[in-house]
Amino acid sequence: MLKIKKSDEVVVIAGRDKGQRGEVLEVRKDGRLIVSGINMVKKHKKANPNAGEQGGIVDQEAPIQVSNVAIWNEESEKPDRVGFRFEGDKKIRFYKSDGKEIVD
Repeated sequence: MLKIKKSDEVVVIAGRDKGQRGEVLEVRKDGRLIVSGINMVKKHKKANPNAGEQGGIVDQEAPIQVSNVAIWNEESEKPDRVGFRFEGDKKIRFYKSDGKEIVD
């Protein structure tokens, strides 16, 4: 199970986009994420006149490994690690640096 969820704000800690922040748009089962504005690639798209889509070269986000991102802690304004703890039957995510709960 991944510690990062959809709509979390993350910062890239390795690779070409190191230091950039973005929101997680999609979490895939293979341990990869699609993050808004991160790992942009050029895609050659074929036109589809039946659907009214225009062809050309478009920019889109490519998947990035979950190990190359860290969750962004708003209070400390730094990247942080995520931990789990159980309170009753609820599984709660928290920031490792200060122990505060991550609000979903």
